[in-house]
Amino acid sequence: MAISAGGDSDEPMMDINTTPLIDVMLVLLIMFIITIPIETHAVKLNLPQNNSQNQDPIDPVKNKIMIDASGIIFWNGKPTELADLRRYLDESQTMNPIPELQIQPDPQVRYDVVDKVLAECKKAQVEKMGFVGNEAYRAF
Repeated sequence: MAISAGGDSDEPMMDINTTPLIDVMLVLLIMFIITIPIETHAVKLNLPQNNSQNQDPIDPVKNKIMIDASGIIFWNGKPTELADLRRYLDESQTMNPIPELQIQPDPQVRYDVVDKVLAECKKAQVEKMGFVGNEAYRAF
């Protein structure tokens, strides 16, 4: 398989065609990358375990009071009583910076339950408070 350089001489070209060699090397490289065990790519970390019993119920950034249709009060998603709510409110007001308090009553809840929650917020002298979920009241 002689290839001429296009010159006047009839001598074959003496250069080696490296394209097949490069193709074979790329295939081998891909095979080595695929066969490397995934364990060698992992980083081992000792992460702290979640201990829900010692978890502080007060979020330092934002706390949410939800009141469902049956009148049950939830503090950050956990059912709570009015006395515990007052304790959470007092603790949150002593934090620096003071976390935001969001209140989301259900549209079907009795107003006296919402009034009791608002009274506890007033007694605790809550500074940052807002109502969320107001779009649920547009139908009324």
